[in-house]
Amino acid sequence: MQVTVTFRHMESSDALRKYAEEKSERLNKYLNEPIEIHWVLSVEKIRHIADTTVVANGATIKAQGDTQDMYSSIDTVVDKLEKQVRKHKEKIKDHKSVASSVKYAPGAAEEGSVARSRIVKKTNQFVKPMSVEEAAEQMDVVENDFLVFTDSVTSNINVIYRTQDGDYGLIETRTK
Repeated sequence: MQVTVTFRHMESSDALRKYAEEKSERLNKYLNEPIEIHWVLSVEKIRHIADTTVVANGATIKAQGDTQDMYSSIDTVVDKLEKQVRKHKEKIKDHKSVASSVKYAPGAAEEGSVARSRIVKKTNQFVKPMSVEEAAEQMDVVENDFLVFTDSVTSNINVIYRTQDGDYGLIETRTK
């Protein structure tokens, strides 16, 4: 976690800097590294303003608090940030659970939706250029039921699969 503290219209204070850094540690349990937190502490007449920007996991979260005491302003901002970060984490968690397991209820067809099987596993494969013969040999080595590859002659993406009788089937793709 990288924490920076900037002071505006006031003297810099190691005690305030340490306090802001310690309070920033509360966000560690919600966010994955790398985390950047930038505090701007300023004073305008009797208002003590704490303004914070948190950048983590591609998300930017901002909060501001102002009271008559800088320590309580920092506490207010941390409470706001903690609430926002928790909400953001739940949103991501909910989004991932919906996206990773697309579910369709068996009775959904009655409501106008199409009932489908759900996706239970996703794998990424590197599509390697090879001939059909090389792909068949690779199938024996890997012991998979199918293999996605780029045909080295046509540069099209093809799928070779093992049939029930032990032979191989080939799906060739073409572009228009």
